[in-house]
Amino acid sequence: MLRGISGRFFNGSRAARSLRADFVRSLFIQTADTPNEHALKFLPSMSILKENETLEFLSGREAARSPLAVKLFSVDGIKSVMFGSNFITIEKSANSNQWAVMKPEIFSILTEHLTTGAPVINDEYELSNDMEINEDDDEVVAMIKELIFTRIRPAIQEDGGDIEFAKFDEDSGTVYLKLKGACRSCESSSVTLKNGIESMLKHYIEEVQAVEPVEEEEEEPSLVIEEVKVAPPPSL
Repeated sequence: MLRGISGRFFNGSRAARSLRADFVRSLFIQTADTPNEHALKFLPSMSILKENETLEFLSGREAARSPLAVKLFSVDGIKSVMFGSNFITIEKSANSNQWAVMKPEIFSILTEHLTTGAPVINDEYELSNDMEINEDDDEVVAMIKELIFTRIRPAIQEDGGDIEFAKFDEDSGTVYLKLKGACRSCESSSVTLKNGIESMLKHYIEEVQAVEPVEEEEEEPSLVIEEVKVAPPPSL
């Protein structure tokens, strides 16, 4: 996961990446491997979201907020879709077709949607910024957010993922984070949290004692109760 995140932070080394360029109609798209064999990073030659913004969809139901995500979930085997400022990470199910089979349809959807200027997300939907330092954040939380935003998040996004700050427990010194995109379901995500992120936060911020993941909550189906009107019995 992240191919040695701690080494990347402390000695600046960068692992080699598998990068392939594909010309699809009038749009130039690159694909990059991620540490997750079931996730692939697509890099169109245009912006997807604003700088530092990401948005992840874990189901077709969630994708209703994004016309592009809805189309991508129509591809058989797609498990999740995450948009970044200049990339799209798509995760497929473990038992789905190989990427070589799925990519042509994905390229077609991306090209058709992006070249027409159609919106990636609905205009009425506003993205939240969990890394923004708020007025009510104390000094420790502000330092945690700053370190994640400037040093940790760029490396994770390069691997097709993202990281979200959830909370900091002052009593235990535990930072709770949520991994997204390619990093969310990667087998080595626990190594990333402990050997990479936790080590770095503890190194720079003495109040931090541990880092723990926040599990994604499954969306419960809503219960709809319909009123049934019973006709009165006929009069005798």
